[in-house]
Amino acid sequence: MRRFAIVASLVLAGAAATGMAAPARDWTRTAVSTKAGTYVFGNPAAKAKLVEYLSYTCSHCAHFTEEAWPTLKRDYLARGTTSIEVRHALRDPIDMAAALLARCDGPARFLEHSEAIFAAQPEILSKGQQFAVANRDRVAKLPEPQIAAEFANGSGLVALMRSRGMPQAKINACLANKGQLTVLAAMADEAWKTRKVPGTPAFLINGTLAPETNGWAALKPKLDAVAK
Repeated sequence: MRRFAIVASLVLAGAAATGMAAPARDWTRTAVSTKAGTYVFGNPAAKAKLVEYLSYTCSHCAHFTEEAWPTLKRDYLARGTTSIEVRHALRDPIDMAAALLARCDGPARFLEHSEAIFAAQPEILSKGQQFAVANRDRVAKLPEPQIAAEFANGSGLVALMRSRGMPQAKINACLANKGQLTVLAAMADEAWKTRKVPGTPAFLINGTLAPETNGWAALKPKLDAVAK
């Protein structure tokens, strides 16, 4: 035991002498919820603070997620130069249901759930629109939490989340969460009424609305000017 302790101490001393540094922190694993219920990812002290307003029924948002988020996570979040805050700019009941389910596991799994929903967006919208046409009058009379649940089932969102390992009981609880409905409604009001975003996706860079940047090619140089 004594000999092992001596050898171990020599190994550690040698590592220190050769200047071996600890691995850089992966900031993509840092995810927190704000007082307003928005989710923030990355280094809280990052030079660039990017806010994305998104909608799950927005095709431009789906395209941006596919096109930009892999690069954002690898080259901006992971390196600690940029933090990203996601705010929901809800547009319709399918959007509300999707947001409730994407947030069901909290910030830790939000990005992966969000990406899966956007990847399935064409099928979700097709089924959801068919469901809306066939059930419009009946669903319109229901309380808001039940409306979210109806569209979650009718659009295939529930089946998607079940396929991702989310238990049905948890899905039901998240769709019926009145507190989350209030939080999401407040986010929508902030986006559309207070901030008056022109559409989705929309972006703030260090608190300033970045105009005409619904694509990565337009947003990247504006972000680089601050982050790098």
